[in-house]
Amino acid sequence: MYAIDRIESALNRALARATQSPTEAGAKNECPPKFAAALNYSVFPGGGRFRPRLCLAVAAACGEDHPECTDAAAVAIELMHCASLVHDDLPCFDNASSRRGKPSVHRAHGERLAVLSGDALIVLAFQEVARAGLVAPQRLPALLAIVAESVGAPHGIAAGQAWECESTVSLAAYQQAKTGALFVASTMAGAAAAGHDAKPWRALGMALGEAYQVADDLHDAVDTEEELGKPVGRDAALGRPSAAIDLGITGAVQRLNLLLANAVDSIPECAGAIPLRAVIAAEAGRLMPKRLRLRAA
Repeated sequence: MYAIDRIESALNRALARATQSPTEAGAKNECPPKFAAALNYSVFPGGGRFRPRLCLAVAAACGEDHPECTDAAAVAIELMHCASLVHDDLPCFDNASSRRGKPSVHRAHGERLAVLSGDALIVLAFQEVARAGLVAPQRLPALLAIVAESVGAPHGIAAGQAWECESTVSLAAYQQAKTGALFVASTMAGAAAAGHDAKPWRALGMALGEAYQVADDLHDAVDTEEELGKPVGRDAALGRPSAAIDLGITGAVQRLNLLLANAVDSIPECAGAIPLRAVIAAEAGRLMPKRLRLRAA
């Protein structure tokens, strides 16, 4: 099964458990119907699923022995990511009208259901991590710690969102929390799910996370809304930290290329290190905005 098919299947199972849990009497659809619709809308159809694919790739490189454990970790990370997008688009933050080429959740389902959906997806993520404990109980503490660290304070995605409420912020601190945290979780959780020490995989997640954010800043600066599937020019309009603004387009491109090279070099030695380096290099090439790739060519 291709990684993306495996991820979509696991996500579908997780959302089905959340929205169609049977009662003792066997009745279906106990979840409030509008809430269930908003939850599914928040997750499907997805973007590139880069974070869960990264988690699966690291687990495979480490010699994955419990696929169910890896699936639970990968799904949890993607649910956290989807939750962060729902909250990020809310009127109190970006007030974004679209996401992934369709109306944002609060535009399609209302602000109240958007807030509740984001909250519920975070809880569902931890429910999925708990499922990993059913397969490999000894790996559960590490996975719980990794996922929790990626979400809360002081360095998780919630902290990354909170930096936008400050008058001054370090670009590096902002990027590491808002974007890097889930990439670090992806690489470390992949290793932990395979029964390996997660710490050596932090550097890969940090490099890819910062690279992804720099690429996102570039997309926001040079793409159109039709190309990106969401509003563009938001960093400048909202006064948010941005590599494209701070470093300029040329400087941000140079920074992105350096980070991608560092990511490949940081992969720890393991049984699947060579194919993983090839996978990371191939994925990295897709991060650069198309018009900048064409300009370089």
